[in-house]
Amino acid sequence: MRHIEHRTRGTQHGFIRRMVSPGDLGARLKPFVFLDFVHGPVPKGAGFGFHPHSGIATLTYALDADAAYEDTAGQKGVVEATGLEWMRAGEGTWHQGFVHPRRETTTAFQLWVALPPSLENGPPEGIYVAPTQVPQVGQVRVLLGDFGGCVHPIPAPSSMTYLDVVLDAGETWRFTPPPDHTVGWAFVYRGAARVAGEPVREELVVLDASNGELVIDALEPSRMLVGSAAPHPHRLVLGSHSVHTNEASLARGEATIREVAAQLRRDGRV
Repeated sequence: MRHIEHRTRGTQHGFIRRMVSPGDLGARLKPFVFLDFVHGPVPKGAGFGFHPHSGIATLTYALDADAAYEDTAGQKGVVEATGLEWMRAGEGTWHQGFVHPRRETTTAFQLWVALPPSLENGPPEGIYVAPTQVPQVGQVRVLLGDFGGCVHPIPAPSSMTYLDVVLDAGETWRFTPPPDHTVGWAFVYRGAARVAGEPVREELVVLDASNGELVIDALEPSRMLVGSAAPHPHRLVLGSHSVHTNEASLARGEATIREVAAQLRRDGRV
């Protein structure tokens, strides 16, 4: 059975709590290199104007807010609450997003995934998944990767699984990862549960580097994110908005970001 190696409550930045970043736990949890958690009142229309990324993919997931999006690949629209916004930045792209809450309290997440060398300087990709298209296996919403025989509409860039698990009080959930999945974490963001034998409430826990079974017992009605993956076997080379595997790939990504920025300025967008 897996055991817990580390715990964190993250750091607060306005209405965002940063649970993982590339400069800290992201180096241990790669390909999961960044996780932001929003839980609280968010003004209608709050969000981020056009900003760039390269070398990563982002997955945005909101439980009770719609998200208006636009990217420089020409896609624009609204992802309804519980849908998914996937943006694979690749060689470099810009996007913007704004939150439209449905309730006084908004709960949302943004995950960054490090890309392998074959994709980190590849073409950008945007996939927007409606709530009804997000696979559901029992009490588990499958946000990325394979689980329970489902076919996810987003092709994961490497071997990984990302789940949103809902448990009733007293319920036990067991997860046996694929043999190559030695990276694992769980974030109990609602309620309390015993994860790998230890009580956890509103914490992200890093699991030991093994492919042992993960056992979670709900101490009360609970909800949690669970991530599992094969290790990303590359360095994290960081830019201002980018994560690459080497300096040359970062330089290419930043050059593309500058080119796209110049076009946005010519168009009067930034």
